[in-house]
Amino acid sequence: MGLFKSFGSNPSGKDLSRIVASANYRDQVFQNQSETLALIKGTSYLRLTWKFLNKPKYTAPPRPLPSVKTDMRSVAKDKPVIVWFGHSSYLICINGKNILVDPVFSGYASPFSFTGKSFKGSDIYRPEDMPDIDLLILTHDHYDHLDHQTVLKLKHRTKRIATSLGVGSHLQYWGVDKKMITEFDWWEEKQVLDDSTLTAAPARHFSGRSFTRNKTLWSSFILRSGGYNMYIGGDSGYDGHFKTIGEKHGPFDIAMLETGQYGNEWPYIHMTPEEAVQASADLKAKVMMPVHWAKFALAMHPWDDPVRRVVARAKDLDVKVTTPVIGEPVIIGQHYPSSYWWEDLNT
Repeated sequence: MGLFKSFGSNPSGKDLSRIVASANYRDQVFQNQSETLALIKGTSYLRLTWKFLNKPKYTAPPRPLPSVKTDMRSVAKDKPVIVWFGHSSYLICINGKNILVDPVFSGYASPFSFTGKSFKGSDIYRPEDMPDIDLLILTHDHYDHLDHQTVLKLKHRTKRIATSLGVGSHLQYWGVDKKMITEFDWWEEKQVLDDSTLTAAPARHFSGRSFTRNKTLWSSFILRSGGYNMYIGGDSGYDGHFKTIGEKHGPFDIAMLETGQYGNEWPYIHMTPEEAVQASADLKAKVMMPVHWAKFALAMHPWDDPVRRVVARAKDLDVKVTTPVIGEPVIIGQHYPSSYWWEDLNT
């Protein structure tokens, strides 16, 4: 029963009414702004499954990842602080508030605990290490962003949840009070905290926790708080929406952008590292923080390929990049870790 519970529940009944009215919902599913295939034509699912079951050793680090154990309850809050937990999970401490994004603390990114396991050393943080959460942001419903076990452990210490249209159905199925949940369609802006606004923006991706896809929306988010402007990227293939977001809502003090889990068979739903750097430039971000890497092997590339390629391309485009180890605070306007820590693991 617990296994099936983790699948969640797609919107139905009254929850469908707002979804059906969305301009982004057509033919009974959510749609991207550009034609987007999850896999390129001619891809053999059988061959792809075989590749995933036989990943090369280099898709995982040869030794445990380094990390810093920061006390999340005593992070200095005179300037905004971001603490990354690997992959796309991070805590933003801003304006006296704690904002947690896409936390996955169960140790796996899958409905099954024996698959999609996290890298050794990447799981030093648990839900109990988190402070009370003022706002939980969930970009979309994939397992490496929306973790059933983590939600269960945090829901009683979370004041409010912001997520993409339809994702609230999963949360309600898991016992989250509907009054806590605020759903966003693309370009909707809402006040989520005392002096903080959140705007949902397009992304080029897909959704689904089982065989049914695109019944819930996927989004990036723009967080404005205390005079700062941050871009929370979620997952996305590269497209013109980054430039549009930059023109409408930029510049950004920092942009958290996915840089890993790309593949030749799915070029439209995940950016390459080079495309992510271009996206940062399109967004007019002062600093880029690479995420969606260093915790799970969800593709075939070497585990550190994303960050190595980001750093190289960022030099070409004059994009400032911060590369903290897991748990190392990034302090906006003051401290941007930039060591090449991943190189030590391969020597």
